[in-house]
Amino acid sequence: MSDFIFAPPPQPFARVRGGGRFAVRRIYCVGRNYAEHAREMGHEPGREPPFFFDKPADALVISGAGVPYPPETADLHHEIELVVAIGGEARDLAPEAVPGVIYGYAVGIDLTRRDLQAAAKKAGKPWDLSKGFDASAPIGEIVPAAQIGHPKAGKITLSVNDTLRQSADIADMIWSVPEAIAALSRSVTLRPGDLLFTGTPAGVAALARGDRLAGTIDGIGRVDTTIL
Repeated sequence: MSDFIFAPPPQPFARVRGGGRFAVRRIYCVGRNYAEHAREMGHEPGREPPFFFDKPADALVISGAGVPYPPETADLHHEIELVVAIGGEARDLAPEAVPGVIYGYAVGIDLTRRDLQAAAKKAGKPWDLSKGFDASAPIGEIVPAAQIGHPKAGKITLSVNDTLRQSADIADMIWSVPEAIAALSRSVTLRPGDLLFTGTPAGVAALARGDRLAGTIDGIGRVDTTIL
């Protein structure tokens, strides 16, 4: 009998502005971090502790590449988000210490199989597969914090086929980047290569094959993809 040989898949990565790659270890996401989005999803927002979910690292899609319309859904939604790239170890951090472990920032899209998510929520079951499917995380270039500092405000938008669908400011987040990362670091040890998608503003809606998505955050960059 021949020996089994495991061939590891290529290391997922995001591009860094100016050249280079950021090797990605894990992807974390914050749920319901903008008040108006929480309301459009049927929840009254508050300052209860933030909650988190994961996507697999190989769900990343580099900006400019297409995204196949995923199986098992008839209601694929877009969610534009600020993404934080971790560059140092973070464990049980205070919010004021968080900037010291941030490598940089990017613009990302959290694609969601909304019908699967709604059915799972109704049944009281986990909704991992509504978020963590193949090619569910398009991402633009990471711009290092050494170049832009740590943005606390900036317009965030997403357009589909040149029509604006989402528009807000990252200052509208219920939990700021330092607060969210500090909370997450109490549950897991964050390490270089981790990404945090920080939540989406209101205006999420369905996508169809052929739709062209363009997301931007002032002072950080953009992300582009097409649903195939």
